[in-house]
Amino acid sequence: MRVALITAGSRGDVAPFTGLGHGLALAGHDVTVVTHESFAGLVREAGLSFHGLPVDPRAELRTEHGRRLLTSRSGPGKLARVLSMARRLVGGMAPGMLAAARASDVLLLSGSVAPLGHAVAEGLGLPSRGVYLQPIAPTRAFPPPVLGTRSYGGAGNRLAGHAVNAALDLVFDSAARLLERELGHRPRRSTARRRHRERQNWPVHHGFSPLVVTRPADWRPGLTTDGYWWPYTSPTAQLPPRVHDFLAAGPAPVFVGLGSPTVPDPERVSDLIVRALRRAGLRGVIQSGWSGLRADGDDMLTVGELPHSLLFPRMAAVVHHAGAGTTAAGLRAGVPAVPMPVWFDGAFWASRLTALGVSPGPVPLRRLTAPEPLAAALTAATGDPAYRHRAAALAERLRKEDGVAPVCRALDDLDDLDDLGRGRPA
Repeated sequence: MRVALITAGSRGDVAPFTGLGHGLALAGHDVTVVTHESFAGLVREAGLSFHGLPVDPRAELRTEHGRRLLTSRSGPGKLARVLSMARRLVGGMAPGMLAAARASDVLLLSGSVAPLGHAVAEGLGLPSRGVYLQPIAPTRAFPPPVLGTRSYGGAGNRLAGHAVNAALDLVFDSAARLLERELGHRPRRSTARRRHRERQNWPVHHGFSPLVVTRPADWRPGLTTDGYWWPYTSPTAQLPPRVHDFLAAGPAPVFVGLGSPTVPDPERVSDLIVRALRRAGLRGVIQSGWSGLRADGDDMLTVGELPHSLLFPRMAAVVHHAGAGTTAAGLRAGVPAVPMPVWFDGAFWASRLTALGVSPGPVPLRRLTAPEPLAAALTAATGDPAYRHRAAALAERLRKEDGVAPVCRALDDLDDLDDLGRGRPA
């Protein structure tokens, strides 16, 4: 089948789909990843076709509007600002999504584009499925991950989940209405589109392990937790020589990276991180990321983008912003974690790492005003062998999962139905 895998956002919103897409291509599907032009190389390296969308997410985060995201102290405040930013940008992505869909047999839609992507699929009469990296369906089990970890009680959590989904739908409402008119359909309200998806039990695959987030008992049918989709890494990929030399020059270092989030004062944050590492007696590999972190000295190495699958297993621990993808990479490597959540779902994944016993607890970036809290967490994570033992045991269990297989089976089932509809033997 011709599969359009559509996503938008930061690198962490794209990289897992290179692994999913590569697995589907190996199974015989023709996969095109539809996302921002800045990720074309990442997609093509996985041997997949690419269809570009406008908007440079890194550039948007560097604008004044983007920098304000970090200043909101509450989860709802950050969510309101990112939704406001997204509402300005989604209209420009609709034509590219529609063009890619016209050349496809089925759409796989990430959570960041699903409301608009589903309108495209409905308008063209194409089957579609969700492929989500976060558990955003309403549930009593936990509050919406984008709002943090403060529970509103069972009923309150579920109500908050509905509110967040309604807010996400509104981001795409204008673009979806225009698209429906263009395709000759009567425009619908965002609430009507949501009800339609729910009544259909529209299928959503979740690309994380049930060992990390148990499927909530009150989720509707059609929502599954299938296992992680690991970003594609070439079999011939290697760490650069200078990284090999640094690793060989002393004990296992600690990785520190904030990924795609930006910080208003990277020099101050870099200084605090380096002081914390040295206070804990640890060497560091500092990933510059979109914030531009850096460190100097024989005990520190500043790096750019490197495959987590090659680097993380060589670390004593990983310090990261607790995005879904980086959290998964640390779990896969079987090393302790010190999450430093910055925004959105970071606090949720940090709480999971703590509950799983692979982290002594988070050190939120906005509370990093002195090196001592991070140094204490690093000392605990690297000094208590229980964290590494639990991390290694969980990694061993994760290696037995295959998150691509359920998606592949679903596409095969669609293909069989299509064959029957055309009168071909299934």
